[in-house]
Amino acid sequence: MLRRLIWALVKAALILVVLAALGLLAYAYVGPMLFPADFAAPATEVVKPITLEIGQ
Repeated sequence: MLRRLIWALVKAALILVVLAALGLLAYAYVGPMLFPADFAAPATEVVKPITLEIGQ
């Protein structure tokens, strides 16, 4: 009885993992078509000054 319950829980967990992976793949492929702003790269230029200390 307990063995059957544990096996059912393991199967349910594996099914949920597979469904989550399929959902992530679907979002990665279809997401840019449905939500283009979420997948767009930032369009602003970032300039930061740096100081190189050579010879110390």
